Amino acid sequence: MLGHGIGIGGATHYSPGTGRALAVLLLALSLTGGISQVSAQEGTVASPEERLAKLGIVLPPAPQPVANYVNGVQTGRLIFLAGKGPKRADGSEIHGKLGADLSIEEGYEAARLTAINQLAVLKTMLGDLNRVTRVVKVLGMVNSDPDFVEQPAVINGFSDLIVEVFGDRGRHARAAVGMASLPRGQAVEIEMIVEVAPD
Repeated sequence: MLGHGIGIGGATHYSPGTGRALAVLLLALSLTGGISQVSAQEGTVASPEERLAKLGIVLPPAPQPVANYVNGVQTGRLIFLAGKGPKRADGSEIHGKLGADLSIEEGYEAARLTAINQLAVLKTMLGDLNRVTRVVKVLGMVNSDPDFVEQPAVINGFSDLIVEVFGDRGRHARAAVGMASLPRGQAVEIEMIVEVAPD
């Protein structure tokens, strides 16, 4: 068994038990290397804006309020975003009632477009979407025919994109409800609450 090297008269002698110490040392070095590797992998996680780029999404200018309100209000570390709808970059909107004028798939795309608009508002307010530490709550309102009951499937268009962009930080509490009508006949209107890192 290997031991501590002690030179006596030019010869090296080993004390017992050093083999165990050497094994412990090697194990510690191995674990340290593993931790460093995990940390390096975590450090390569794409930012929200990098994920948007990979999805081919370019955020438009934040849509302006259409009445006497602001796009978002921050109190403490929470931002409450006003309701936004499916407005395209050219200013046109997706209109119609789910279950009468629009399919679930068309409603899903309207909700996804609304998510892009809310991300544009956040980008304007924060400068860097990576400051979002958690998407807390989403309220999705769907312009619905009285017999339409698939509002959650429609609002998934919003939620799916938010999770794609923010990962686990984007997983949120949510309500998806039907409305008899929405402003200007838009297909959906969606509010969001997020938590952000300090400046």
